[in-house]
Formats: sequence, C-alpha cells, structure tokens
Amino acid sequence: MLVEALSIELKAHGHDLPVYFGNRHWHPFLADTVKTMSDDGVTHAAVFVTSAFGSYSGCRQYREALEEVTLALGPSTPRLDKLRLFYNHPGFLHPLAERIGQCLAERPEARMIFTAHSIPVSMAQGCDYTQQLDEAATILLELAGHTGRPYDLVYQSRSGPPQIPWLEPDINDHLESLAQEGISEVALLPLGFVSDHMEVLFDLDTQAAATASRLGLGFTRLQTVGVAPPFVSMIRELIEERYLPTRPTPVALGSSGPWPDMCPEGHCPAPKRRPARSEP
Repeated sequence: MLVEALSIELKAHGHDLPVYFGNRHWHPFLADTVKTMSDDGVTHAAVFVTSAFGSYSGCRQYREALEEVTLALGPSTPRLDKLRLFYNHPGFLHPLAERIGQCLAERPEARMIFTAHSIPVSMAQGCDYTQQLDEAATILLELAGHTGRPYDLVYQSRSGPPQIPWLEPDINDHLESLAQEGISEVALLPLGFVSDHMEVLFDLDTQAAATASRLGLGFTRLQTVGVAPPFVSMIRELIEERYLPTRPTPVALGSSGPWPDMCPEGHCPAPKRRPARSEP
C-alpha cells in the first residue's frame, strides 16, 4: 500500500520515479530488489528505511546492508543513498497526534502508553534511541493538546538469549503494574512502528489485549501512521530535500532539529558482544 501511495504522490508532484520495495529479513530481499533495479537500468536510488528512530538495528545496520549489496553486485549496483531519520518530522508526528487527540477526547481517563521494539541495553547505550522515543512522545502529546500529560514508554517484541538484558518494561509486565496501581484504562500507540504488521498485531492486538482483558483494563490500540497522506508526503519531501537543486529547508519538530543526511561519525555502533564462555 505504501509503494502505491508513494508512486501516486511522486507523480502528482512531477517526479516520474519508479518505486521498489525490499526487505532485510524477508522476501523480497534487498539484494534481489537492487538486482532488479540494476536490470531495469536504475543507476541512482534514494532509500527510505521504515525505521524512524536511531539504533544499530534501525539505522547503521541498514547502511551496512546497503554496503554489502553494493560489494556483492559490483559496478552495476545503483548508487544507494539512505534518507535521514524522521522521528521528529511533522509528516510522521501530526497524523499520530490527531489519533491521540481523538482517542483521549473519547477516553479522557486512559493512561497513555507508547510502545517500541525492544533492543539490547548494550545497543541502547550507544545511541539516542530512548531519547528520541521520549522526545517524539512529548511532542505528540503537545500536538494533541495534552502538554505535560503523564505517559509511559514501554517495549515489545523482545528476542534473543534471555541472559542478555534488553530494554524494559515489557508491555505485558507494565499492564500488570498499572492494574496494581489502580489504573482502569489504557491507550496504546505503537510509536516505534509505521505499519500494522504482524509484530504489532500479535504483540499488541493479541497478547497485550489478552493481558488487559484478564486484568480488567479498558484497552484501546491506536493505529500506526500507515499510509496517512502527511506521512506519504513526508517521504516525497525527504527525497526533494536531498536532491532538488533548490533544496527545501529540512523540517523537524521539537528542539533537536532535523537529522543530518549523513549520520554522525560513530553513530549507532553495534552492541558489544559478550566474550564466549570457555569450556571447562
């Protein structure tokens, strides 16, 4: 749906650009997509990564994947430019703020909870992931007319060995804590995701909803940004600000300003690996 919406958006603004779709972990794989682009005669491409926030897995690892594809395919590989992070872009935040405002108008007593994909603590310590999530949440509540309203930032989709610390609290554990505090209703926004894919549907609509039901909590899960027109326009604007000769001024909400085209040196390093245990 996003590919189709972006194609229409680009053509409506005079940009005759093909739009391709590739994944890092599933079909169609990135390498296959880039090979198709090369076969189609594409020599230069803007890469929009659907990860708004900076972390190794959400930023640098994508850049590394693009480099790996370039090395594997050789001289025929199109030039691949990753577009900047967009966690504080108005095109991402305004549609979400509108949904929050509508929800809280109908459910004024609901505790506002923002969820994001958990990452290893060692990864979080080397980037601005949690700070960016907090900044975006604060801006969203301000835009929705609820400046200063308490909110919770929690995590979902934890994976990996149990002995490795990941960001907490988990959404289900947090719902347990809220019920013990006497909270009766919650509203969840999956801030760390841009579409209602399987992780959102299973972790929140199935597991978290079941936890809330068991605890007697009123439960509302707000939609991700999806193909909201301002979000689709944002992608087109990110392309324009990168390539137009008369470059539009990059926009951002909050005090941090727009993320640079090129990530700062050393940004989002890989998490430190624990040394392997020696056998006795």
